[in-house]
Amino acid sequence: MRIDQQPAFVLHARPYRETSLLLECLTRDHGRLGVIARGVRSERGRALRAMLEPFQPLALDLLLRGELATLRSAEPAGPPRRLTGDVGMSGLYLNELLVRLTGRQDPHAGVFDAYALALSRLAIGEPPAWSLRRFERDLLAALGYALVLDCEAGTGQALEPDAFYRYRVEHGPERCSTSANGALRGAWLLALARDLAPDAAGQQALRGMMREVIRFHLGGGELRSWHVLAGGVAAR
Repeated sequence: MRIDQQPAFVLHARPYRETSLLLECLTRDHGRLGVIARGVRSERGRALRAMLEPFQPLALDLLLRGELATLRSAEPAGPPRRLTGDVGMSGLYLNELLVRLTGRQDPHAGVFDAYALALSRLAIGEPPAWSLRRFERDLLAALGYALVLDCEAGTGQALEPDAFYRYRVEHGPERCSTSANGALRGAWLLALARDLAPDAAGQQALRGMMREVIRFHLGGGELRSWHVLAGGVAAR
């Protein structure tokens, strides 16, 4: 199947045979695709190789056969985007999260747009930690794992801003004591639901909650990016 001018981002690349790369690409209409970019590690393919960097909006022409696609051509689909330091680490976290939580050739409405929006937020200087929480929330929703952030599990009662809750992944927030492990103020959960950045304590607590949720959907696994981000601004 020929795929022409498909909006895409490169999430990851690794050597493939002597002169090629195997790319993991997020595409708008076909989800995550494994793409063979032939010859791009040779001298003749240097220009194309330079284009296939993470975070850059691309338009790809592909030939999809079976599990993998072959890259026919690529061109920029927007101005170059350079993410460095903590912001770059945050972008790589987004990429790893997508590779680990999505399947190949399994498109979900909203995933591509959520990723593109997250990259734009990072590029314009939004605090990385809040950008990550917003993307995690939106990605889970697009994959069918939307968080319950405004009412209690079981009762359906609206969350109280000054009450404390423990988030149970398969159920939602359950009221708990202030000293309970993982206790979250209702105000922090409501802030995430309403897309309003909470205070520093709230962001730290939401980070811990999101890790538990993501760990659950990874079958108990860990992300390598968590350890890289552990001491950085983006993780706070």
